[in-house]
Amino acid sequence: MTVDTQAEELNKKIISNNLTVFDLFSKKGVEIFFPSKGILAQSADAKGKEIDATIGVAVEDDGEPLCLEVISKDVSLQKKDIFNYTSSYGKAELRNIWKKMIYEKNPSLKEEISLPIVTGALTHGLSICGFLFVNEDDNIIVPDLIWENYNLIYSNWFGGKLVSYKTFEGERFNLTGFSEKLNSISGKKIVLLNFPNNPTGYTLTESEAIQLVSILEADAKKGNKLVVLIDDAYFGLVYKEGVLKESLFARLASLHKNLLAVKVDGATKEDYVWGLRVGFLTYGVKDGSKELYLALESKTAGAIRGNVSNLSTISQSLLLKAYSSSEYKSQKQEKFQLLKERFLGVEKVLTDKKYATYFSPLPYNSGYFMCIKLKAPLKAEEVRRVLLRDYSTGVIVFGDLIRVAFSSVKTSDLKKMFDNIYDACKKLCE
Repeated sequence: MTVDTQAEELNKKIISNNLTVFDLFSKKGVEIFFPSKGILAQSADAKGKEIDATIGVAVEDDGEPLCLEVISKDVSLQKKDIFNYTSSYGKAELRNIWKKMIYEKNPSLKEEISLPIVTGALTHGLSICGFLFVNEDDNIIVPDLIWENYNLIYSNWFGGKLVSYKTFEGERFNLTGFSEKLNSISGKKIVLLNFPNNPTGYTLTESEAIQLVSILEADAKKGNKLVVLIDDAYFGLVYKEGVLKESLFARLASLHKNLLAVKVDGATKEDYVWGLRVGFLTYGVKDGSKELYLALESKTAGAIRGNVSNLSTISQSLLLKAYSSSEYKSQKQEKFQLLKERFLGVEKVLTDKKYATYFSPLPYNSGYFMCIKLKAPLKAEEVRRVLLRDYSTGVIVFGDLIRVAFSSVKTSDLKKMFDNIYDACKKLCE
C-alpha cells in the first residue's frame, strides 16, 4: 500500500496522540488526506490579490459571483452566500456555532471535542464513516430493528457485515443481547447506535443509558478498540420523563482512550429542513488533543473532497442566518410541541383495548415513529396492501411490523388511522 506523504503526515500525528484511533481506520481511512498542498493551497495564497486566476468560478467585473437573475432574485441572501464554493470542511462560522450548540444541548459534556465537519446530511455522514472506518467483511454491531439505509451504506457499498441483536427484551432495550453481541466479536469493533431509533421511536431511559455506557467502558478497559457511531438524526425529540435527553456522545466522548465516539447529526430533522441536506460529523475520545482532532478533521474533509468536493453553500448560509435569529428557539419549541401533541395523541388512541385483538405497540417514547406488531396469522405486507386499496392509508412495513410516522399525520387523524389498520386486519381475518 502506497500512502501519500500528506496522508503519512496525518497518520503520524494520529499515531503519536492515540494509536487506537489509527488502528480503527479502514484501508481507505489510512490513505485519505485533505490536499492542502495542491490547488486549494495555491488558491489560498492568491486570496486578496489584485488578479486572482486560481479558482474555478466565474465573476462579474465588479467581483460579485456571476449568476442568473432568475435564480438569485428568489433568495434574500448575498450572492457570495448563495453561489460561491464553500470549503470541504464546511462554513467555518456554521461549524463553530454547531459545536457551541452541541455543548448547549448536552450540558454534561465538558471535555474538548473536534470541530464538526459539515456533511450532506445524515446519510452522507454515515457513508463518510463507512469510508473512514469500514473494511470489507468488518462487523458492524446494530440492533435488529434499524433504518434500511444502513444495509445499503455499510453492506452494499463498503462490504461490511451488519451483525444484530434483538432490540427489545420485553418493554426495555435489550442490554443483555447488546453485551453478548459485543463480547462475541474480537479485534476492532464498530458499534452503531441510533436514538431516537428509526423505526421504533425508542430512546434509552436514563438508567439504560448508564448501563450501556458501562458495558462499552468495560469492553474498552479490556484493551478492545471500538469506534461507536452515534446516529443522532432525531436528536432532541424526546417526549417522556426519565428518557435520556442528551446524546450518548456526551457520555462516550471522553469515556476511554480505546473508544472513539463519532456523532453523526444534522439540521435535517432537528430543524425540519429535510431538503437542505446539511449534517455534521464530530469526534470525541478521552484526552483527545487539538492535534489529533485537526488530523481527524483533515481526513474527513479529504473524504468529502474526493466524494462530492464540498457541500451546498446556500443551505449552510440559510442555517447560519437562522441560528443567529432571536426567533429560532421559540419557533423550534413550537414545532416540538406539535410533534409531542401527536405522540400523546397516539398514546391516547392506543388506550382503546380493541386494538389488542390484532396488534400491539412496541416500546416508543420519542422521535417521528412508532411500530406495531401484528398478531398471527396476520401478515404485515397484506395489511399494508389492504390499507392502500380500501382505506387510502399508507404505512411502512418491516418484516412483521408496521411503522407509523405520526410526525406526518394530523392529530385529528390519528384515531382514524389506527381504526383503518384495525379494520384492515379485521377484513383479512374474516
